[in-house]
Parts: sequence; C-alpha cells; structure tokens
Amino acid sequence: MKKAAFFAVAAISALALSGCTDSDAPAGGTDSDSGSSADLTPVAVGVIPIADTAALYVGDSEGFFEDEGLDLTIETATGGAAIVPAVVSGDYQFGFSNTLSLMVAADQGLDIQMVSSAVSTTGDTEKDMGAVITKPDSGISSPADLAGKTVSSNSVGNINDTAVRTVVDETGADSSTIDFVEVPFPDAVAAVENDQVDAAFVVEPFVTTAIEAGLEVVTYAYADFDTNLDIAAYFSMSDVDPDLLEKFQTAMTKSLEFADANPDTVREIMATYTKTDPETLAKITLPKYPTEMDKPSIEKLAAQAESYGVLSAEPDFDSLLP
Repeated sequence: MKKAAFFAVAAISALALSGCTDSDAPAGGTDSDSGSSADLTPVAVGVIPIADTAALYVGDSEGFFEDEGLDLTIETATGGAAIVPAVVSGDYQFGFSNTLSLMVAADQGLDIQMVSSAVSTTGDTEKDMGAVITKPDSGISSPADLAGKTVSSNSVGNINDTAVRTVVDETGADSSTIDFVEVPFPDAVAAVENDQVDAAFVVEPFVTTAIEAGLEVVTYAYADFDTNLDIAAYFSMSDVDPDLLEKFQTAMTKSLEFADANPDTVREIMATYTKTDPETLAKITLPKYPTEMDKPSIEKLAAQAESYGVLSAEPDFDSLLP
C-alpha cells in the first residue's frame, strides 16, 4: 500500500474509532491514597486490546498511574494506523503502536517520539506470541509456501508484513508475490477457516485460539525475524508536556516490570478486555514486557522496511527512540 494512502485510511479510521473506551477495562482515576480523581491529571492512551498491552491494564489496576498523579483512560482501536492520527490530533496524549508504524509515521513527517517500550518477542522460534497461521490442508507448510498467497494482518504496511516478507525471502522465495490484506485480529481465524485468506498473522490470544481451532503455525515470524525484536512501543507527540511525560514513563516502567514478573496477573487482567475464556488464557504464550528497547533489532527492522519501500530513508533514531 502506498504510504499516502496508508495515512489517508488511518485518518478516516481515527475518526471512526476515537472515543471508543473499553468499558469493561479496569477504570482509571478512582479514589486512592494518592487523592481523588479531581486531584489527578487526565491522560488518555490508545491501545489495541491484545496481550501486548496487558502491562498498561495491569498498571492501571495496580494503581501505578494514580501514584504518579494520573487519571488514566484506556481507549481501544484495531491497530496503530488508527491510534497514530488520534495522538496527532490530540484525542490521546499517548498511544500504543508497532515500532514500524511509528517509523513510517516519522518518515511521513509526523513529529512523534517513542516514549516507552511496550512488548517484545519471547525469542522462541518454536512457541512465540505472534504467528502466521493456516489450515492444515492449505498446502502451506513452510514460510516459502507463503509466496503467491493471500496473507492477512491487522494493518498493512507495518511490522507484521515486513517480518513475514523477511522470513520468506530468507528461504529464497519471492515475498513480493504475497498479497497482504487487512483483517482485524479477532476476525482472522474465521477468515482463514472460511478461505477468505490463505493465511493470517495473529498475536495472542488469537495464536492459541487458532491452534485450538485446528489451524497450524507456519512461522513464529517475530522470533524468526529477530530473537530480540521490539514489537511495539508507547509514543507521544514530541512536544508533549515534560512533566506529564515523566509521570507516564515512571508509571509504565513500574507496569512493565510488574507484568513481566507476574504472568498470572497478566492472564487475569486479559480476561477483562479480550473476552478470552480462562482455559485459553491459561495456554497462551505471553510476550516479554521489557523496560528498555533493543536498538539493534529496530535498526534491522528499519533496514528491511526501507528495502521493501515501506520507509523512504533510515529513521533519525536519536530523536525517535526514548
């Protein structure tokens, strides 16, 4: 997809999705030892309701944002393509997006910055939190077989198709023949089962949902791309209030540390915003929730994206990364 069209679609998506608060998510801004909601600074964060964002929900539930004087509101969208323009327009102060979508946004001249790490691959190429899945009888048994096929992702022109293309090209097959289409993660399993697409890139809890439904994994593409890959980050505009930024970063560091150390709590909190049954949640592969970003893996991702025409030039990492 051409980048101009990418952001035109993103802007339209933002208008449709702005303000769609997940009413079943843990609510921020309640009374606590740090004071009533009237004493707190309102802050809205746009996220995708998947395992990747569990640390934010955990931090809200544990009171880490209230401890920093923040009245947190969590807004949900289908992907970073909708969240980025919502942050740019001021609907959200912070947002969650995959690292490549943020590099694309900066490449288009948007004055954004990554402010906190969010999630990374486990590095396990046999059982990771993101995978390409397909039907057992699809004729697709390896990444090379994806050439010439239709593969879905929650957004096109982001980290998922670049990771898949890299993994496919490394086999000697031609990834340029893959037709990538947009299908939201919650709809991807059905899209594969109904032959709307040949394969789909999904993340947890949908990887486990797919396997439970009898689908098969073609590649754990994040881990196969780079075992240290930073998948996503929290971001803001570069001119965000410095005091607000510092408070948000402090709360996020606490949240990420707690989530990484307490997988049972992560699974419990996911039940409140993904509507995944407890049996499936008990089986999912959780990502890592690092507090520092891995620059080499992001540089590799940028280089691949540039080679595929997703980026026009290497990003200015000094201004983009935290």
